[in-house]
This record gives sequence, structure tokens and C-alpha cells, in this order.
Amino acid sequence: MRTWLILIVVSTVLISCGKPPSTEVIKPNSPGDLNKAVSVVKDSSGWKILVNDRPIFITGMNWDYYPIGTNYEYSLWERPDEFIVNALDDEMSLLKDMGVNAIRQYTGVPAKWITYIYEKYGIYTMLNHSFGRYGMTLDGEWVATTEYDDPRVMKILISEVKQLVVDYKDTPGLLFFLLGNENNYGLFWEGAETEDIPEESKSEGREKAVALYKAFNKAAIAMKEVDAAHPVALCNGDVQYLDLINAHCPDIDIFGTNIYRGASFGDAFEVMKQGYDKPVVFTEFGSDAFNAVKGIEDQGAQSYFLIENWKEIYQNAAGLGLAENSIGAFTFQFSDGWWKYGQTKNLHLHDENASWVNGGYSFDFVDGQNNMNEEWFGICAKGPTTDEGYYELRPRLAYYLLQKIHHLNPYQSNQTITASDQFFEQIKTTLDQFKPKFDKL
Repeated sequence: MRTWLILIVVSTVLISCGKPPSTEVIKPNSPGDLNKAVSVVKDSSGWKILVNDRPIFITGMNWDYYPIGTNYEYSLWERPDEFIVNALDDEMSLLKDMGVNAIRQYTGVPAKWITYIYEKYGIYTMLNHSFGRYGMTLDGEWVATTEYDDPRVMKILISEVKQLVVDYKDTPGLLFFLLGNENNYGLFWEGAETEDIPEESKSEGREKAVALYKAFNKAAIAMKEVDAAHPVALCNGDVQYLDLINAHCPDIDIFGTNIYRGASFGDAFEVMKQGYDKPVVFTEFGSDAFNAVKGIEDQGAQSYFLIENWKEIYQNAAGLGLAENSIGAFTFQFSDGWWKYGQTKNLHLHDENASWVNGGYSFDFVDGQNNMNEEWFGICAKGPTTDEGYYELRPRLAYYLLQKIHHLNPYQSNQTITASDQFFEQIKTTLDQFKPKFDKL
């Protein structure tokens, strides 16, 4: 098993970007310290997340492991331990070299692998329970849309999240718990395949949303009764229903949001500061690497949007004078998901169909046409599956630019908006310089 690298181009880019950043590992001193290891605090400089009373800025990544030809039914954790170790070593070494210090994983990962990733690579896990986002079984029957005001639903969900905390609360490498994944959209939008947000979810359904956010808060209270050591976050779709979240989620510690607005998040950080005064983590954001108009891979466009996005994420960190509520983010996503369009069909085809539209991504937006290619969001392209069941990765241009970006520490004493402006201008110069080389690959 080898990682698929274009060595000549890569070495040139790394010379330009400097040495890869080291990942600082902040470990509890003893098992007893786990009870006070992670917290979120607000002081005169703004919001931060602390590990053992030391601030970290999350340079995260949405991570999964799906070889070409598989879909959501595949589980890495069902493979033999030797296979899992080889797969993790291949992927986590790339993530560590990229400066990633946390990954987003869904429930189902055994605790020992969270610890393995942390102890060997210094990478934390944000552990995500979907909280009924994709439906659930009630009285033996599958229900596609979860009704959060149903007592049967709440009994199941509270039981699941409390058991989740019992199972993982003492796991070295656990950063915090995340509940849901755009569940506000799921009030109307069945299934997991990404598509345009239903119009009714933009203007109606506040009663359903109230039940949802009350459920989130009840879950947070129940989880903290078992484990007060790890924060609890929710994952919202953008800032929809922020007034309801503010009214009904006082016990949530971190506001997580999946937010796709193009090169700029606009007033999102300030809106969140004024509407729900909690630390903010972007649980998803980014750009696909496919130009739907030209019908070709576009690594430069993906890189440009990520540079602009990360600039705003850094500049809204504590102490820099803007919203000061950003504690970091998780880029979407590490490698291409060849199953995302269609879910169960054409699993060996890297589908070029765009499944939703977003005018913020101007490089391939045409009015009336979809332009977001769900199977092309990877920071790394995915190679063929080997006979053993592994796959190879080809880091895109964005990998090397993010490697440099993640080296920035917004909490250093010399950091200012002006200094970060200059830093990101240098990154964009690197993009302009090396984009033609990657376009030819």
C-alpha cells in the first residue's frame, strides 16, 4: 500500500510552503485528569476551547474510509485489526503532515481506535451522533422523518446518547461530542443524499424546529449528568432558526454549523455572536474540485475557496478584534466520496453530476443549473481499490496550501488582522504559482 504522490510537484510546493507543521499533542497527565481535560471558556479576548487549560485552535477534517465500489454500508471497523492499522497509518500520517489536529467521526468507531489515532498521531476526534437525522426505527417500523415531539423518539435518543457517553467518556483522544448533522434540514428533507434545501424548510416548520432544539438541549443535559468533562455541540444547517436555538439550547456548549456560502461567510460570525453567544466551530465547509460548466477537475478553484474560508475562520478567533467566537473548523472532506451521488448505484463511477446549486461558488455557477458535485469534495483524490481492499490517495493542490495554513496559530502574540491578511496573501500567491502545474495532472 502506497500513497499516490506526484513527487516532483509536491517537493516544489513544500519548498515554497516551508516545513510541514508539527501537531502539538496535549495529553492528560493521568486518567483522573480526563474529568477536567476539555472545556470551553470565554474571557475578555473571546471564546476558546481548552485542553488541560491550554487553548487549541481546531484545524479539523471530515474523515471517513470508503474504498471505491463501496458506500455507507461499508465499515472499516469490521475489518481485521491489522487491516485497520494499515489503513489508519496511511491516512493519519497524511493528516498529521497536513497539520490536522482533529477529525470528525460518526458513532460506531471503537474507542480503542480513537485512542490509537490520538496517541500515535496527536489527532483528536469529535464524535458525532446523528440524533435521528436520517430516520429511526419506532416499534419495529422504519420512520424516515424523525418527529422530535414524539415521546418514543425522545426515549430512544436520550438512551442512545447517554450510552454513548458511558462508552466513550474516558477515551483518550476524545475532544467533544457532536449531536446531529443539519437536522433542521432533515425536518423536511428525507435521506442522506445532498440536494437543494426544500423551500418549505426556509419559511415554515418552526413548531417542528422548536421540538428539535428542545430535544438537543435535553440530550445535552442527560449527557453531562454522565460526563461533565467533554463539551456537547450541535450541528445545524447554516444559521437557520438561530433565534430558536438561543431560546431552547442553553445547555449546548458549542454551536456547530455546516455552512457553504462560497468564498465568504458574510456576516455569519457576527450573526452567531449576536444571536447565540457560544463558541463556533464549522463542522463542514469547503468547495468541490470539479467545474460543472467545463466538465473538468478544478483544483485551483477548490483551493481558492478554502483559502478564503480559512482566512475568515482564523480572523474571527479570540483576540483578533472581530467576532472572536471562532474556535476552528472541520474542512469537508479528506477524500472523494464516489458513492455520494446515487448512494447505491454507479459505485465504481466518479460521477460528474451536480446534485445541488449554490451561487456562492462562482467558478461554475450558471443560473438554473446545479453546480455542486458531491463526489468531488476531497482534499485528496481517491485511487483504485487494491486486491487487499485498500486504496491510494493523490493529494490535491488544496492539501499543500492547507498544510501551510494550518501552521498559523491565531493565539500567538504577534497575530493581528493585518498580519493574517499578509499571511493569506502569500498563500494566494503560492496558489497562483502552482495552479498551472496541478491543472496538467
